[in-house]
Amino acid sequence: MSKEVKIRLFRRIGESLYNLLTSRLLLLFIVFVGMAAILIYRLFDLQIVNGESYLNNFRLMVQKEKVIEGTRGNIYDRNGNLLAYNELAYSVTIEDVYESNEKLNLTLYKLIHMIEENGDNIISDFNIILNDNGDYEFTVEGTRLLRFKADVYGCPKIDGPDFKYYMKNASAQEIIDYLVNRFKIGAYHENESGKREFVPAEGYSKKEVLQIATLRYQMNLYSYQKYIPTTVATDVSLKTVAVIMENAVQLEGVAIEEDMIRKYNYPFYFSHILGYTGKISSEELATLSQQDNSYTMNDTVGKGGIEQVMELKLQGKKGSETIYVDNMGKVVNTTDHVEAQAGNDVYLTLDKDLQVAIYNILEEKIAGILVNKTRNIFNYDPLSSSSRQNIIIPIDDVYFALINNNVIDMNHFTDADAYDTEREVYQIFLEKQQDVLASLTEELSTTKTPYNKLTKEYKNYQSYIVSMLTEKEVLMHSAINKEDPTYIAWTTDEVISLNEYLTYAISQNWIDITKLSVKSQYSDSAEVLNSVIQYIIDNLKDNTRFSKKIYKYMISNQTITGRQICMLLWEQDLITVEESKITALKNGATSPYSFILEMIRTLQITPAQLALDPCTGSCVVTDVNTGEVLALVSYPGYDINKLANGVDAEYFAKLQADLSVPQWSAATQQQTAPGSTFKMVSAVAAMQEGVVSSLSETIRCNGIFDKLTATTHKCWSSVGHGAMNLSNAIANSCNVYFYEVGYRLAQDNTGYNSEYGLERLEKYADLFGLTEKSGVEVTESEPKFSDEYPVPSAIGQGTNNYTTVGLARYLTAVANSGIVYQLSILDKLTDSQGNLIEDYKPAIRNTIEIDNSIWNAIHAGMRSVVEKKAYYNALPVDVAGKTGTAQEGRNRTNHALFLSYAPYENPEISVTVRIAYGYSSDYAAQTARDVYKYYYGLAEEDELLTGTAATLDAVSGTQQD
Repeated sequence: MSKEVKIRLFRRIGESLYNLLTSRLLLLFIVFVGMAAILIYRLFDLQIVNGESYLNNFRLMVQKEKVIEGTRGNIYDRNGNLLAYNELAYSVTIEDVYESNEKLNLTLYKLIHMIEENGDNIISDFNIILNDNGDYEFTVEGTRLLRFKADVYGCPKIDGPDFKYYMKNASAQEIIDYLVNRFKIGAYHENESGKREFVPAEGYSKKEVLQIATLRYQMNLYSYQKYIPTTVATDVSLKTVAVIMENAVQLEGVAIEEDMIRKYNYPFYFSHILGYTGKISSEELATLSQQDNSYTMNDTVGKGGIEQVMELKLQGKKGSETIYVDNMGKVVNTTDHVEAQAGNDVYLTLDKDLQVAIYNILEEKIAGILVNKTRNIFNYDPLSSSSRQNIIIPIDDVYFALINNNVIDMNHFTDADAYDTEREVYQIFLEKQQDVLASLTEELSTTKTPYNKLTKEYKNYQSYIVSMLTEKEVLMHSAINKEDPTYIAWTTDEVISLNEYLTYAISQNWIDITKLSVKSQYSDSAEVLNSVIQYIIDNLKDNTRFSKKIYKYMISNQTITGRQICMLLWEQDLITVEESKITALKNGATSPYSFILEMIRTLQITPAQLALDPCTGSCVVTDVNTGEVLALVSYPGYDINKLANGVDAEYFAKLQADLSVPQWSAATQQQTAPGSTFKMVSAVAAMQEGVVSSLSETIRCNGIFDKLTATTHKCWSSVGHGAMNLSNAIANSCNVYFYEVGYRLAQDNTGYNSEYGLERLEKYADLFGLTEKSGVEVTESEPKFSDEYPVPSAIGQGTNNYTTVGLARYLTAVANSGIVYQLSILDKLTDSQGNLIEDYKPAIRNTIEIDNSIWNAIHAGMRSVVEKKAYYNALPVDVAGKTGTAQEGRNRTNHALFLSYAPYENPEISVTVRIAYGYSSDYAAQTARDVYKYYYGLAEEDELLTGTAATLDAVSGTQQD
């Protein structure tokens, strides 16, 4: 085409465009293009960047019905101090937009590592954990466990025909194996024929398998609802948010959402009272839906404590709205908005400051007992002590406790960054382990020493082997005949070797050979035994619990020294110590015994961490005139913030393994015999049943009660108290007086009748509320009145078993002369604006109608108890009380109890203290004294709460009451 032709062509095109621009057609064209552009932008998310248009997604909008959660109500103490509240935080969620298990599992794997590498934790609202031995373990039992298993297998009812026997009896490992295969958690390989084959769990650690299985299980719960995301982690840091946003392209379906999470102030001090929140279980959903049908499987609810008890009051009312989003999660439009409503606020009768102070007083007192009783002795036998009160704590028990209760992290010994002492100790352990395993192999296959001829160390090892085989179901507990002579010879008589027992177990088909490496089910017994032995040795090599047993004997024999244990504490940053003190420890200027006592004294190592006797304590303070509980203290507590909003699996596993059992409330669940604190019940029974004719009648105590054939009961005073009336018997805690009362209560027209005596005594225990729970609104153990031996039962022994809070209700009735309350920790309920909805008042259970002279005699006796305590002399408030020392087991020291009230002349509060295995009731009484000092402001706070182990006052003589 020539240049002239091109010019003419462009000129014509220009003229045509000019004519178009001047025509009405142009206007229509512009309108059409504009409307089309708007429609395209709305439907396809058209982006304008630097003046150019880009079509981002070629997908239509999606309509979602969004539930707006109502804010959960707050929890306060009686003075308005905030205990539980909500806080805005970032959560990581994932929506199942995947077409294959393989891609979803890989995304979860990446996501988990991104979150954990930035210091955050994955939610683990699952009923299986990895225990300290590296095995999968259930965290629930009974009906709750069956319900969990049924949910996993998709069975609607635990008693339905679909819930098969193997499902009901599945182990934690079998549940995990089922989920691994169901969700294809593992790797794929091509076989020789080119077909892809799945290898379960390959490429994942046991921890990663559990994490992915947990998340897949949670996602599966919502699979019937589209666009419902599953929360992976809550309260994540900005670092985690940034990393996930940066990697959004490879994390399809993953989102960062703003969420309200539950937070707790003073978590350790109120852990057993408040409980925590977590994802609703199917069992909880079924229960709550009966009262409120708005609950769904995506809800968060109270898990124990006030959070659970007041769930329906605290839970807000849901709102809703319809939203329109694109596939990138961008909200395009919102309609049909219904506002959510905040939940109600709950106020407790508890005083936060008193609760915290008493917790710290308890910890300091218990630490003081530990310091007072620890001796620089190794290989001590508690049965060698002249009395339970004289049992000491040998220093090797203290050293071993630091390993046994996981204070020292044994896993770090093998890390690349392990310190010198860690590597040194681990090398010593490996040499000892090799010797032990070789000796066990020889013993099991050749030596065959009868159990009763073994050393104490190897008895311990072999007992553990049998328990391990039973736990792993190699030795099938259900198949064993407990009446079999060979079984008895091993378990009771201890006269055969473990080799003989296992050989016999094989012959009786008590061994599950499917768990062993045998060639066939028809292998002979010798081959099976060899497989059992190999199984034992293989499983002991990396067995944490067995390793601890080896460490125990290495420490006792000083193969591992106290100095090395102290250095491990320092190397692992478990203690903060000046460099000069470490130098003194290293060069021998400071002994490890002195060093470790200093760590306990300064509470750098706490009683809870050691988990030795004593390591737990409780105290309940009540208003005796209203039945309100002012303090409900259980030591030790735990961090409920790490369980709320989705359980921190690692922390929960640590709690489960903690030998001080912090999740068990020492105030409302732990039970012991009441000891002599029960004697006020027996005193009332004596007078009301007429077995003691008057308050002035005396019973002579010569130190021994021997009216029962072939049974002699002794008073704590070997020389006796002489003639005692009722008030004096309480004041001196005279056992013989109350033995006689128990004996007389058991007299019917045929003579001594044990059942009759217990029946009469129980009537008065019931009058004081000791046959029922106390009424507090949190989990409480059922009380147990003694069902045998009325004579020792009358002094609080027999089989009597009560909680501290149960004794507190009984004491409250003694202090106020007969009003038995349903104790309560609930004060009031308000709406979110502070308007009163309900004012709670403790109900009166019953009133004890007895003559005032009996109350006066009891009160006078209790006042005399305290007057005998020199450490109460300087207290300006008069206190009345009763000590109690309860026995449990021959090789453990006594429980220490003290029930008291003040002021004696006009009672206001009661203070009940129990220190389990606390040696002497005097230590409980000294704890109560400091509680009174704090409550009445009789000492400066920094004098009472020093942050160090308490210096104990001398106990009162040799009294064991």
